[in-house]
Amino acid sequence: MSDTLTPKFGELGQVSFTVTDIDRAVVFLRDKVGLSFLFQVGPGGLAFFMLGSVRLMVTKPEGKATAGANSTLYFKVPDIEASVAELTARGVVFDDEPHLIAKMPDHELWMAFFRDPDGSLLGLMCEKR
Repeated sequence: MSDTLTPKFGELGQVSFTVTDIDRAVVFLRDKVGLSFLFQVGPGGLAFFMLGSVRLMVTKPEGKATAGANSTLYFKVPDIEASVAELTARGVVFDDEPHLIAKMPDHELWMAFFRDPDGSLLGLMCEKR
């Protein structure tokens, strides 16, 4: 791929995630999932979290869009079993146990899935070496 494309894209800066109730989503993502909360624009307004170098914007759907029809967010974790245990202790309900997705030459890819209060699928992913 050519690196002379214009514009030149850097890393992903922000992802938007739609929910029906932003305040409820803040409690779930901050208090149960443990995401790093940045700020919220007034009660019920947009909320922002930081995940490494990517900002997550939590918003209500616009136009004909609906909450719960999001793309899946995958959160990288260093130890999937410990992460599932910790989130379960905080009240997060998982759809399944951590399971092997693929064996690569240098690592195994493991995942476990859970849902937010609107039913959007969220995943934990771990590359075991």
